[in-house]
Amino acid sequence: MKTYTITVNGNVYNVTVEEGQTSGAPAAAAPKAAPAAPAPKAAAPKAAAGAVAVTASVPGKVFKVEASVGQAVKAGDPIIILEAMKMEIPVVAPQDGTVASIDVAVGDAVESGDSLASLN
Repeated sequence: MKTYTITVNGNVYNVTVEEGQTSGAPAAAAPKAAPAAPAPKAAAPKAAAGAVAVTASVPGKVFKVEASVGQAVKAGDPIIILEAMKMEIPVVAPQDGTVASIDVAVGDAVESGDSLASLN
């Protein structure tokens, strides 16, 4: 048996694969994958963080970043677009302010409650 560590969409899995099947029959099931500890996400610089956190309301993948650091936004303006269940879900500014930090990049997998950005 050989053990491999594989990363898929930011999730780390330890996979064990059997070698040397001599029966000639195809494998009956896919190898079992045991989830390993998730890889730590890069933390945003604390000095750049704003007072108002903008968080993900659903788990998904960052599809698009609509705002940039230093940009003035009004309540309801889209900051990040998430893709979840084949839908595009806008994450909007909860109040008027200036974008202090963008804590994610396009393609990042996020969970509900994860910090996406902050406002001043």
